[in-house]
Parts: sequence; structure tokens; C-alpha cells
Amino acid sequence: MDKIDFKKERKDLYAPSAKEVSVVDVPAMNFLMIDGAGDPGTSKAFMESIEALYPLAYTLKFMAKLGPVGQDYVVPPLEGLWWADDMGAFVEGRRDEWKWTLMIMQPEFVSQAMFEEAVVTVRKKKNPPLLESVRWERFEEGESAQILHVGPFDEEGPKIARVHERIEQLGKRLALKHHEIYLSDPRRTAPEKLRTVLRQAMR
Repeated sequence: MDKIDFKKERKDLYAPSAKEVSVVDVPAMNFLMIDGAGDPGTSKAFMESIEALYPLAYTLKFMAKLGPVGQDYVVPPLEGLWWADDMGAFVEGRRDEWKWTLMIMQPEFVSQAMFEEAVVTVRKKKNPPLLESVRWERFEEGESAQILHVGPFDEEGPKIARVHERIEQLGKRLALKHHEIYLSDPRRTAPEKLRTVLRQAMR
């Protein structure tokens, strides 16, 4: 059985250049999603959201591998949508005012019915506090600009500015929310080696 690694299958989405801003058409995809607010570095809800997402993601992976689907895959990376009611709080780093949606992409052969079954399984085994807050949602960004950031999260600013400048050069406007894809595990990776895709939808 071949194991699908979406980071390799869709390098256009998960492996942009760290030097140049690229434009990509992001298709509609299914996600496990959970919403929250507050400083991601200190928020209990942020950690509990991750603790709810991953058991579901891995349960679905094994359901797909061992069940009728018969397909194995690498669990896709954690992603985040970020914003604030006052976007000045986001730009200026007033992290306690930040809002976020954490999410993990799900392959097309994984269904919402499988998700609902996975919730029951995880509830019986671990029952993380925010399990019932996780939802199944289809999300489409369409035309977007993106770049790879290598380094600490708090040094993303100049790269985000370059993405916004490229969108302006194209005569477009920012749409939806600031999007990050975490290719590295911050628990196991030195801050200077963290790899994060920075993406912004445009219209």
C-alpha cells in the first residue's frame, strides 16, 4: 500500500520558495477546524485545541488505512487562520487580542461520516476537553500569494509585508484571513529552523 504524503504530492501548496512570493490557486479542501482566541504562546485553549485536533486526525488516518477506503497517508501539517477584530492588534503584535482557527486538511477519500465516527472513538478513548468544538468544514481560498518563512514566528513580519506588496502589485486586494501552514513541530525544532508557509488569499 502506497502512503500519500500531500506535502510531496502538492508542492505548489506546501513547498513555496523562501526567496520569492509565488501565486497559487488553492482548491476547496475539507478540514478539521477549531476556533479560539488569545495569545497562542500562553493560551490554555490553544494547546487544548491542538490536543483535540490530532487524536481525530490520526484516528481518521487509521480508519482510512484499515477500513474500506484502504488508503494510507501522512497526516497533513497543522494550519492556522489568524485575525483580530482590530487588525492593528494583529499587525502590532497585541497577541492577547488575536483570534484563530486551527485546522488539519483531510483527504477527499475521508468523509464527514468518518469524522463523526472518529469523534465517538476519540471521546471513548481520550475525550480531550475541546473535542466537541472541532468541526468538519470545506474551505476554499482560490487565488493566493505565499512564501516560505524560515525562522521564529515573531520574525514573520517582513515576509508577510512582501506577500501583501505582491498582492498590491498585481492590482488585487487581500481576502479572507492570514493563513499559516506549520511544516515544523515547534516542540522538536529550534526556532531559527522553523519552516512556515505564509499565505494570503486575494481577489
